[in-house]
Amino acid sequence: MRTVNIKTISDAVYAAAMKAGVELTSACRQALESAYLKEDEGAARFALGELIKNSDVAREKQMPVCQDTGMAVVLLEIGNEVFLEGAPLNEAVNDGVRRAYKDGYFRKSVCDPITRKNTADNTPAAIHTEIVAGDKIKLTFMPKGFGSENMSALYMLKPAQGVEGIVDAIVSTVKNAGSRPCPPVYVGVGIGGTFDGCAFLAKKALTRDVGTRSQRADVAAIEERALERINALGIGCQGFHGRVTALGVSCEWAPTHIAGLPVAVNVQCHCVRCVKEEI
Repeated sequence: MRTVNIKTISDAVYAAAMKAGVELTSACRQALESAYLKEDEGAARFALGELIKNSDVAREKQMPVCQDTGMAVVLLEIGNEVFLEGAPLNEAVNDGVRRAYKDGYFRKSVCDPITRKNTADNTPAAIHTEIVAGDKIKLTFMPKGFGSENMSALYMLKPAQGVEGIVDAIVSTVKNAGSRPCPPVYVGVGIGGTFDGCAFLAKKALTRDVGTRSQRADVAAIEERALERINALGIGCQGFHGRVTALGVSCEWAPTHIAGLPVAVNVQCHCVRCVKEEI
């Protein structure tokens, strides 16, 4: 059994949040550069160049890479041989978020859903925990902006709709979103599970590096087919029409009921911010 003081988690969340707020992932940056090279001369290519320059300035000056510094999404894989010592886990995570958003001068965007009163410190975070084997803690921090989050969708498909139904749901979500989620987008997809579990799978898919493929061949084929069809839409960077509307599509799956085929599509803007740490 390994003992981890809860302050260690709070500090790790703080450090991850401070980094995520000002830096794109290296995979996202590479994908944007690749998109720039693929794009024809015109407004979409110009916009891609500006996005790349913006990411450079943000990293060099340690300033937010996007004005929407997001709602904090925190995924924790906690080893079954870890004993957490101190305050409750959620308190520690929210303490790290609170300190980072203050010290980083990140916009505080979390509010009550009814009164719309701002909590003033960007808490509470959306926290997801999983118990896994071992004595380590894997922390993933992802600030999720809502320009893209608002374009997400969940479908309860009929099993007979199959793979084509899944791909159609992914593509139609991006098509209906148009320029609103600040394309080129990164698309996370959950396939299977339950109504709520499917949505989590879609969120988890966004923590994968842009451009990676599922280890399961038929799921990888869905990713490739969906990406091909999305980029054929011609929406392009920021809606200026072009070859690249999506940087990637990542799918996670889980077994589901014989009577159902849940599919969740979680849209991410071009600004993929995700930091992973091991404690």
